[in-house]
Amino acid sequence: MSSHASTPSTSPSSALTPYGWDEDWADTFSPYAAEGLLPGRVVRVDRGQCDVVTADGTVRADTAFVTPHDPLRVVCTGDWVALEPDGNPRYVRTCLPRRTAFVRSTSSKRSEGQILAANVDHAIVAVSLAAELDLARIERFLALAWESGAQPVVVLTKADLVPDPVTLAHLVQDVETSAPGVPVLTVSAEQGEGLDVLGAVVVGGTAVLLGQSGAGKSTLANALLGEDVMDVQRIRDVDGKGRHTTTTRNLLALPGGGVLIDTPGLRGVGLWDASSGVGQVFAEIEELARDCRFHDCAHEREPGCAVLGALDSGELPERRLESYRKLMRENQRIIAKTDARVRAEMRKEWKRRGAMGRAAMEAKRGGGPR
Repeated sequence: MSSHASTPSTSPSSALTPYGWDEDWADTFSPYAAEGLLPGRVVRVDRGQCDVVTADGTVRADTAFVTPHDPLRVVCTGDWVALEPDGNPRYVRTCLPRRTAFVRSTSSKRSEGQILAANVDHAIVAVSLAAELDLARIERFLALAWESGAQPVVVLTKADLVPDPVTLAHLVQDVETSAPGVPVLTVSAEQGEGLDVLGAVVVGGTAVLLGQSGAGKSTLANALLGEDVMDVQRIRDVDGKGRHTTTTRNLLALPGGGVLIDTPGLRGVGLWDASSGVGQVFAEIEELARDCRFHDCAHEREPGCAVLGALDSGELPERRLESYRKLMRENQRIIAKTDARVRAEMRKEWKRRGAMGRAAMEAKRGGGPR
């Protein structure tokens, strides 16, 4: 793993800047600095302990002091933390409030949420062109990405396997239709195509890499990092799927600035109170719904339903409406089993801080491309 080790005299602002430290984080941390605690960013979590990059290099720390009952408040990769200056073992005293958080529901019957990454600016959804596109799964990933407060980006990997430019253009168009407001990029890590565009998108911020096993995430991560940091395994020819190459979430410094969080392949991506995210993925349906006769129209059989009217005219594909209905039903079941008010307050705060952080980053770049 790449790390920026430094001497103890190096200030956090200079040593941690490559990992996303900025003036807002420094202001938030100031009360802990007054207590003699050190700032650091979590680059890996493993069984109650974590690796934290600090101004003095990467250290191992225990998370016993910040192990709450709420699974959404446990220490996770991407967190900024206040760390004891010394001791054996070192302890994380607290986590700073998160700007954004990528959360999915677990497969447990208790309907708990699982936080995958924190303080993310871009959520890169990797989709392999080695297999048939699953647009519904892409929409599911995007709903969670939008809900996190991050900007989603769809990356179609292994583009070299689709040599016909017309076919490739049709595939991109299919994904763009399912991902309004989301950049859709084609990349061939093997041939180095499209990496410069993706690199320009994620430079200077924090990006999390998401997708199924076999999507080419580790290969893509290695290409962005400029070195073989992540292990890569071949996919199965029979179904285009691969084994879980990455088994933990790792935060890695990019050579051009910014950091990348690589994640294990996700078999299941359950929604977690993601009504706003679903609405953004299906923006055209939400827009049509404003013209329905009834404000609480379910778009099933109601008279004067603008959504059904668009379906009948062919303006709205039936697949899109069915996917929307499925995700909305799933999300409503989750909300019914959880304290949605508390989640909404947390999400509002993440998005507020995310907007502030992105505005600061944009100002620092002089209004350049994100």
